[in-house]
Amino acid sequence: MNYQDIITIEPGKRSGKPCIRGMRITVYDILEYLAGGMTEAEIIEDFSELTSEDIKACLAFAADREKKLFVASI
Repeated sequence: MNYQDIITIEPGKRSGKPCIRGMRITVYDILEYLAGGMTEAEIIEDFSELTSEDIKACLAFAADREKKLFVASI
């Protein structure tokens, strides 16, 4: 999934955290809701401005970020 068109980073919004389509809802917020047991349908019900694609973009963003992490050997 190409999340670059959905996930935005603006220095003056939510302290520069990655947000969804310029809104004040962060990727972290969505990941927290999912980790807490909310379903995609429940999140969309609570935040009607979100779409299924927005939630998938958050997951793709997190997966891409995780892929870029590495541990340096000492």
